[in-house]
Amino acid sequence: MTAGERAKAKTEQAEGKAKESLGRAFGNDRMAAEGQAKKSVGDAREAKEKAKDAFKH
Repeated sequence: MTAGERAKAKTEQAEGKAKESLGRAFGNDRMAAEGQAKKSVGDAREAKEKAKDAFKH
């Protein structure tokens, strides 16, 4: 996994987790759902990069 893609995935995961937590804390379901979606995008990006690495070796 390239360093840039790894950082991007981790950033998306962290931002999503924070937004999801804030949404739940404030009772804002929409914000929580948006955070969960962003976290999922980061998870998918990380999985894609790991798969690329697995086939590279």
